Amino acid sequence: MKVLLLSMPDSFEHMPSVVIRMPNGGLSSIAGNVDPHHEVAIADLVLVQSKVRAVVTQLVQELDPELVGLSVMTFQRRSASRLVALLRALKPDLKIVAGGYDPSLAPEAYRDLAIDFLVRGEGDLTFRELLRALERGGGFENISGLSYRSDSEWRHNAARPVHSLEGSEIQLPKRSARVLQGYTLLGRKVDVVETSRGCTYDCSFCSIIEMRGRNFHTYTFDRVLEDIRDAQRYGARTIFLVDDNIMLNVRRFEGLCHAIIDAGLSQIDYFVQAMTSSIATHGETLAPLMRQAGFRYVFLGIENILEQDLEFLRASAKNTDRSQGRPASNATLRAIDYLHRNGMYVVGGLIVGNPDDTRESIEANLAFARQYVDWPYIQHPTPYPRTPMTQQFRDRELITNERWEEYDGTTAVVRTAHLEASEVEFLRWKAERWIKVRHMPAALRNDPWFVVSHAPQMMAHTFRGSSLRSMLGLEDDRKAFQRYKQIREREREYV
Repeated sequence: MKVLLLSMPDSFEHMPSVVIRMPNGGLSSIAGNVDPHHEVAIADLVLVQSKVRAVVTQLVQELDPELVGLSVMTFQRRSASRLVALLRALKPDLKIVAGGYDPSLAPEAYRDLAIDFLVRGEGDLTFRELLRALERGGGFENISGLSYRSDSEWRHNAARPVHSLEGSEIQLPKRSARVLQGYTLLGRKVDVVETSRGCTYDCSFCSIIEMRGRNFHTYTFDRVLEDIRDAQRYGARTIFLVDDNIMLNVRRFEGLCHAIIDAGLSQIDYFVQAMTSSIATHGETLAPLMRQAGFRYVFLGIENILEQDLEFLRASAKNTDRSQGRPASNATLRAIDYLHRNGMYVVGGLIVGNPDDTRESIEANLAFARQYVDWPYIQHPTPYPRTPMTQQFRDRELITNERWEEYDGTTAVVRTAHLEASEVEFLRWKAERWIKVRHMPAALRNDPWFVVSHAPQMMAHTFRGSSLRSMLGLEDDRKAFQRYKQIREREREYV
């Protein structure tokens, strides 16, 4: 069977295509786990944001797929619906399946779309079984994790248990299936590798627990190293370890660092997400080991520096310093210090605009980011389907916007008890531009040719909506912010 897998073109504000274009690791894993006689092609549409319709049309005409799969997040739902309409116009008898976070957690949103199947939860094995059923001409009712149309009605099979990742049932990703090129991070070829799946924390903003429950499963080091080597064979010089929470088992992570060093793979630049508590508690030995293994950027889940906000986000436990053998203060400063002392850069993940946030509490977090983080990744709490915070926002009637394409994390769609959503977003936007500029010298030292050749594009993206007058203080920043909002609205018209 001929299969085309598409990831959506919509990108996050903090991940502009001039700086970062990341492959969809889930689609590569699905491609690697179908029976080998199928012809599978992957197109990450983030690589062709300005010509999505033309590229998809060309792929359908050239590849003539019998089944198209769409990987969708909530803020990409509108693009997915438009792609479905395009695909139906191009080939009316095409089978279409959607998967990813949004179809898994909000299947009802897809009820009226012209699609045939939903893959809920982990898709590696469900998709394989779907192809087998299509070849047999039936048997969809026996596939765990699948929703399908039957007699014009949707039937939702039982959820598929999460995989333990033991053994070899889940094969390596199939990177050769990618038909578009250009995955880069700061000009270096980039790829993604997962070493584990799952998390046992229950942060109120996160979809992981609703998607797969509270659990943590790991691949063997041999499997991880082979995946890294495979990415390297396809040209990767930077690898993003996309684990949900790789720091849940610090001893295992230390072992992974040693394994990377022993395998001679430490010349690659690694990017990883980390908990502040793990780094603060074990950083004395862990941070130098990470740097020796090639880790360069660490996305630190700071979430917020104020305890009341951490409590709302249910993130206090993973931001507590336990280095003295007992819970103590917020771990963030200690974690940042360890990383900086060992030559790593901190991408600071913060969430501002929580229900009881005031102007002062938001400014406190922005001031912290300005002083301590190298690259800000500041978001607003977003009521994604079935996350705990969603009900809390609804109960307090704080949700002001239900345009799903704006649920991208940097568009404020909820107000606080003290501030309108637009004011929350304005405060973040105003401060964040200049914090990003502060990282330019470090980026120049690490990737001089890329920064020199792309600095105008990077600055233009960062200061979208701004003018020379606004940057010199001769124009109200709010006028520049309104221009930015209009530009951002136009940018979302990908399909």
